[in-house]
Amino acid sequence: MSDAALWSALADPHRRAIVALLLERPRPVGEIVEACGLSQPSTSKHLKVLREAGLVRVSQDAQRRVYALDPAPIAALDAWLEPYRRLWNGSLDALGRRLDEVSDDS
Repeated sequence: MSDAALWSALADPHRRAIVALLLERPRPVGEIVEACGLSQPSTSKHLKVLREAGLVRVSQDAQRRVYALDPAPIAALDAWLEPYRRLWNGSLDALGRRLDEVSDDS
């Protein structure tokens, strides 16, 4: 799994919707198709991209293929974003202090 494959997989809004669904719980393909409103072949293609990027894993349950999130790549993305989150939080805190000062002056 490469970082580029991860970002590429998450760049598509349909794949992000599938990841959001799987965040709730593992789901069979049929449920994913129904929830996303895509065709079964289109959903399968999106699931293949997510699987190849390492974001989801699949298991067999009788005749059904059940997809679940793999938390490891999500944790890696979270760790990569942490320095930026600190930057954003610091900037937002400074903005909040400035707005408080302005409203106190009024």
